[in-house]
Parts: sequence; C-alpha cells; structure tokens
Amino acid sequence: METTQTENTFTIVRNSRRLFSTFLEKYSLEELNKVPEGYNNNIIWNIGHIIVTQQRIVYSLSGLPMTISEEMATMYMKGTKPERDVTADEVKEIKELLFSTIDQTEEDFRKEIFVNYKEYPTSIGYTLTSARESMDFNNYHEGLHLGIIMSLRKFL
Repeated sequence: METTQTENTFTIVRNSRRLFSTFLEKYSLEELNKVPEGYNNNIIWNIGHIIVTQQRIVYSLSGLPMTISEEMATMYMKGTKPERDVTADEVKEIKELLFSTIDQTEEDFRKEIFVNYKEYPTSIGYTLTSARESMDFNNYHEGLHLGIIMSLRKFL
C-alpha cells in the first residue's frame, strides 16, 4: 500500500467531512430533521449514514469492532430512514464522529490492523476486497450523499 495513495484517500475524506460539517453548522435542528415531500430521508440522516457506512465497510467487514455505538449503526445503516427527529445532543455527537472516526481509521491503517476482509459486493456492481478498497469506495459513497444533501437543502 503506497503511503501517498493512502494519504490522498484520507485528505479527500477529511475535505468531504468538512463539507458535511458545514451543513450541521448552517442549518437549524428543525431543518436538519426535515424530510421534504418526495424524499425518504433528511440532511442529518445522510450525515449519520456516511459515518455508519464507513465504519461498516472498513471495520465490520474486516472483522473488527466499529468505533460507533450499535444504536447509531442500526439507526443510519443502509435501508433505513429517519424514524424520529434527532436531538441537539445527537447532532453534536454526529459532528464529533465525522472527524474522530476518520482519525481513528487513519491511525488503524498506520498500525496495519486491517488484515482480514470479507468481500462485499456494492450496489453499483463493484466488489470490495480489502479495507483499503473500501476507503476509496467510501469517498465515492460520501460524494453521492453530498449530492443528495445539496438537493435536500433546496426544500428547506
């Protein structure tokens, strides 16, 4: 694994996460929780979802414990939608997790703890075969959800 490639992956994800963080700062709790007509989720769900997805595809598929709570993983995993409004405390936690999860993941890559990996076929027809590949795919996935949020914000 090339250091430069890994560094680039983490630079991209941190830039992505900074963009997500600006939505948490710019919009009210009510706006973050609003599900516009024609949509099945909201801004805060999309942000929680990208955190959970990164943890699932990197840690869970490597057979390692995620650094988020099981409650959070269940609330924002693929196939879910908002079942209730999130609280200000939950928004604060999500904002912290945007960066702490990436810092921990980068540290864990340096420690080379990602040894095993259970292959995972993505919904776009690409099969992830390593934690390294999953971080690259994660950047693509976060870009998709950034686009969804940009669409959602037009209805606030």
